[in-house]
Amino acid sequence: MTTTVSNYVFKAIEEFDYNIEYAAEALNYALAYDDANTMALTLMGRLYAERLFDDVTAIEYYKKALAEKINAFEVYPVYISALLNIEDYKEAEEFIDFAFTVKGVDKAMLYLNKAILKERLFQYKEALKMLKEALKNNYDTDFICTIEEVEKRVKGKIPKKNKEKKRKSKKKW
Repeated sequence: MTTTVSNYVFKAIEEFDYNIEYAAEALNYALAYDDANTMALTLMGRLYAERLFDDVTAIEYYKKALAEKINAFEVYPVYISALLNIEDYKEAEEFIDFAFTVKGVDKAMLYLNKAILKERLFQYKEALKMLKEALKNNYDTDFICTIEEVEKRVKGKIPKKNKEKKRKSKKKW
């Protein structure tokens, strides 16, 4: 039965970006055979989040996947993203902090997501600190570009001190 489930999951992965109807059908078959398959649950959550814009339902699938297997690392980035999308910043931060304790997790991805969380909370200096940590813990060349793009965006949001005000304050007698 595991082979059948895996075949449906592979079909869903293959079709996810091109034929969402076929991907959804394959996921429904996979979950009918094994409703605890973490990859199928994660993909179904992604379908709801990315295609149907229903992050609340997506989170239900992600939670079920994590309940089945806490180190189902494919869930972590999309679950955090969904929490950020619905502006559940407290739960996102708690989950990120918890995720750091799980062996084998991609710490660079977690630091990047924590930086995005800090950015959304307008804590730009903290976000930049998290991005530095993401770079330190990164071992993927392609991911460096993502970190650098977020860093550039965050730096662009930091309020500039008004040079005019500085000049006037210095000229006061």
